[in-house]
Amino acid sequence: MHRNRNLIMAAALGALAGAVATVAAAPELHLRGGRFHPLTYAELDPAQKEIADAALATGRTSFEGPMNITLRSPEMSKLAGPLTTYLRFKSTAIPPNLKQIAIMLTARFWGGQYVWYSHRQQALDAGLSDAFIADMAANRRPANMTADEAIVFDFCDELLQTRGVSDARFKALADRFGERGVVELVGLMGQYHTTTMLFAVDRYPLPDGAKQEIAAPR
Repeated sequence: MHRNRNLIMAAALGALAGAVATVAAAPELHLRGGRFHPLTYAELDPAQKEIADAALATGRTSFEGPMNITLRSPEMSKLAGPLTTYLRFKSTAIPPNLKQIAIMLTARFWGGQYVWYSHRQQALDAGLSDAFIADMAANRRPANMTADEAIVFDFCDELLQTRGVSDARFKALADRFGERGVVELVGLMGQYHTTTMLFAVDRYPLPDGAKQEIAAPR
């Protein structure tokens, strides 16, 4: 009897030690959220852990942005991720600075403060000026645009404002960047419509000290 109690106690202590070790070894995701509470690694189901593990394998230690939201649907995340990566980074039909115009105009359309905040520095790094970004934030057509910037700005702005594009705007974009460029630019905007809407539904907060730079949509 005494031996059995010792075995049971040893098994219980072993299980407890294993649980403690598992908790101690669980990686920190450092997620943020609004309506969607920030998930911990321990809360993830196997499909969610697959997404989180792949993200952790990149070496990132903090996952500011949509991951806390998209983990709610790991299947959607797994399917959407490669498309976003292709349109943002791998497609060469539209140069990076012009992609940022499309992304930031889409963010402004929704009053998407976090997307605007997170892409502002990327837009600067891609070659857009502070003045250019300030004009977009104020819903003004930027002054002193290059020919390519004007083509992309006017196409995206007209599409967002009128839900269509004129023959002249379509021709200008297609002549300069090809029909592939037209399709991939609109596809990129579509990805950021989804992302910005998800942030709006979540009421995803800006980091402490970050300023709201764009007005809410009317």
